[in-house]
Amino acid sequence: MRVSASPVRVEAFEVAHPVWATAAALLFVLFVAMVFGTVARWVLRRRARLSFTTSMVLSILGSAVGLFIAGAVDPDIRLWSALTVLLCLLSSIGAVATYGVIAARFQRSYHVDVTELIAAGESDRVEFKSTARVNMHTGEKDARMEHVIVKTVSGFLNAGGGTLLVGVDDDGKPLGLDRDYATMKVPDADRFELWLRDLFSASFGQNAAAAIGVAIEDVPADDAGQLPVCRISCSPSTRPVYLRPGKKADPEFWVRSGNSTRQLTVDEAADYIMGRWPLGAGSAIAAQVRAAVRFSIDR
Repeated sequence: MRVSASPVRVEAFEVAHPVWATAAALLFVLFVAMVFGTVARWVLRRRARLSFTTSMVLSILGSAVGLFIAGAVDPDIRLWSALTVLLCLLSSIGAVATYGVIAARFQRSYHVDVTELIAAGESDRVEFKSTARVNMHTGEKDARMEHVIVKTVSGFLNAGGGTLLVGVDDDGKPLGLDRDYATMKVPDADRFELWLRDLFSASFGQNAAAAIGVAIEDVPADDAGQLPVCRISCSPSTRPVYLRPGKKADPEFWVRSGNSTRQLTVDEAADYIMGRWPLGAGSAIAAQVRAAVRFSIDR
């Protein structure tokens, strides 16, 4: 017996909704994720700090979990019911909170005693400087010493962070801060710390300078009892930090590389910044639109 094949109807496999409806749904999902992510960031602003793009991704994942929970509670529940929206919002906040807790756990910075830092020696995260203002060869105040301090701090900020100890020579011997104190109108720790903070504000701007920790701590010395050492703690910056050595001088971009700090050229700095601080989704789209507009105008 010969069986004839029945024709396949393509219409049966067509999607019930038009393509534009799917596109609109995707845009709406992104909008809802943006709203939920913004609410989650605001609720957890003191506990979790994350980028806008990350909050959107976490919000989408959290909303999906919320929909699963809503479906488990009531299989016939409507998508836009109050319970569904509430569960999605709470799940988004929970996803952001969970991420914040995990990030805080693995990124927590532990306080290490200055004596331990000196004993461990210099590294990609630790640097020693004998003075902040005085040239050890001439014994006089030298602006080049100040530039060495700010470029080292800049390098730490633009890399993975680090600690600069002032008052310790390259061999790890504590020298104290008496030489630097002598250059102040009032030779004490408070005036030195105030001068140092003013130097950072003038060199990096108020926002970057506010994130730099400065503390004077006493460390044991073999022949002088206790000597003061300045501990400058630098956390990784969330944005590029440019060093402005003077009012008329061009900004400089420094980065920590191994045990040294080096200045990057313009093209090197551009490549480094794009890899170190990639643009978020909104910024990237805006940059692409601006570039396209400029290109069309130029043509």
